[in-house]
Amino acid sequence: MVNARILIIDDNKSVLSALEILLQFEYQNVQTLSNPNQISSYAKMNEVDIVLLDMNFSAGVNSGNEGLFWLNEIKKKSPNTSVIMMTAYGAVDLAVKALKQGAADFILKPWNNERLLATVRSAYELRRSKQEINQLRKQESNLKQVINEDKNYIIGNSKAISSVLNLVRKVAKTDVNVLITGENGTGKELIARELHRLSGRKNEVFIGVDMGAIAENLFESELFGHLKGAFTDAKEDRAGKFEAANRGSLFLDEIGNLSLPMQAKLLSAIQNKAVVRVGSNTLVQVDIRLICATNCNLEQMVADGLFREDLLYRINTIHIEVPPLREREGDILLLAEYFLKRYGQKYDKPGLRINNPALEKMIEYSWPGNIRELQHTMERAVILSEGNVLKPTDFPFHAKPIQSLATEMVTLDEMEYHMITKALALHEGNYTAAAEQLGVSRQTLYNKLKRFKK
Repeated sequence: MVNARILIIDDNKSVLSALEILLQFEYQNVQTLSNPNQISSYAKMNEVDIVLLDMNFSAGVNSGNEGLFWLNEIKKKSPNTSVIMMTAYGAVDLAVKALKQGAADFILKPWNNERLLATVRSAYELRRSKQEINQLRKQESNLKQVINEDKNYIIGNSKAISSVLNLVRKVAKTDVNVLITGENGTGKELIARELHRLSGRKNEVFIGVDMGAIAENLFESELFGHLKGAFTDAKEDRAGKFEAANRGSLFLDEIGNLSLPMQAKLLSAIQNKAVVRVGSNTLVQVDIRLICATNCNLEQMVADGLFREDLLYRINTIHIEVPPLREREGDILLLAEYFLKRYGQKYDKPGLRINNPALEKMIEYSWPGNIRELQHTMERAVILSEGNVLKPTDFPFHAKPIQSLATEMVTLDEMEYHMITKALALHEGNYTAAAEQLGVSRQTLYNKLKRFKK
């Protein structure tokens, strides 16, 4: 017996009795109403799974308008309840009208018992489907909130960052493709998330992809998806990042690291607004807001034949340049205070403050690693602090400030060599870490050192 709640509404008591007897053998809860005016006061209509509703209640009236009126009243109270209309007067146009207004089905009196039971079963399945869809929508909404949750904020009120945020606010409401450039650690992903947060897609997902971390042989699978059996490890169908970001925003970080073959495949997907899963021939249409980021000079890469010019035009409708921290006068102290409070709470060291000499040291430093370096510096200082006051000795910068180098009247090459050697010393010869701090690629670092050693 199905655990469902059925409500029969008809002014003919014989009809009510017959239907109640027929349905009570299949459904646990069958109730009846002989007066449709009781619908308005009927408690917990939203818990009713199926309503069997007569279309005519007044003597001599067979237009069906009364039934349509009460159908609308039921739908107002409980949109997902399945309503089956009943009438002794069969008219195709009346049936179509009822279905258009939300009825699940239509049966004629006198009815065939087997056919009526089949109709009720179908209506019950429709009700369950609607409930499952609503539940899935709630789960999807909650999942999107979790995915989009970002506890980092854009801190600063300098002229440089205010100009960037003003541009972000102008661009966010559109769907144009945006290219964000800037040195490593400047907060390019935060700018991308702000674009999404202020856009009409804010209630959809923000999907971020580190293009530099994707192996070339997995590029298509990661971005476009694959079918089961398409390659050795494809054990099930899988949607790619483009499909996952459908109706939302797709953020492609480090896009300058893509090889030319991968660039061609990406360009095709962007142009067609569609992807083809690996192992399939079917186009899957996608609706995304594309945001890309890089610390590379893409125009120079185009000139050097390392980046497709047509792809650059596609991703670069709007260009946002994120300023380095050394150009954000006044923001260094704001960010330092923010990270001090954040890590003071994290490591249970409340009440920490930075004394003036330490603040002056921080202002004078060039911060080649930008906000990321400042964040790590503050975390280290908080962890190793022994008192309530952070002093200059708590900030052992290993690179000499650019300002001091400039006063010695060194050449640009000497300054560059000094910064590279200091970065390598800081990271104990780790070229990848040194290149990341300096905001260049590992290969660029190698090339510069080769030039210096000639």
